[in-house]
Amino acid sequence: MNKKVKNMTYGAVIAALYVTLTHMQNALLPGSASQAVQFRVAEALCVLAFFTPAAIPGLTIGCLLFNVIVSAAPLDAVLGTLASFLAAWGMWLSRKVTVRGLPVLGLCMPAVANGLLIGWMLDFYMGGGFWINAGCVAAGEIGVLLTLGVFLFYALKKHENRLFA
Repeated sequence: MNKKVKNMTYGAVIAALYVTLTHMQNALLPGSASQAVQFRVAEALCVLAFFTPAAIPGLTIGCLLFNVIVSAAPLDAVLGTLASFLAAWGMWLSRKVTVRGLPVLGLCMPAVANGLLIGWMLDFYMGGGFWINAGCVAAGEIGVLLTLGVFLFYALKKHENRLFA
């Protein structure tokens, strides 16, 4: 299969998974994937950026689609999408920086990108202090990535050659 078509397909599947998982979570646990403090399960998919560059547009588009459909704030769609892009790109770039095989630096990228951008946006819309908002957003991201994300990373790493060859 043509590599470009393969990457576009991977990106589309990742975007669809992100949107679907986030909508399912919001349906089962209302607000848990769309409030100021959240534990968005689909963020675990960020670890796909360690395995394929197709995850960068996939995660970015997935986040954009969910935020456009659900969010009442246009700034959320813009900044949330930018944060997803920066996090996935940073993860891809730092994928080889590991501690005992785990890309710890990369796992922090979503917390940093979302913490700073979404923390600022929350402070802009709701107040409460930038650092408090940034810390809450970053804590949610770290929580997802250090639990579900690490589990998914090791599951994918085990089958990396078959999945991303």
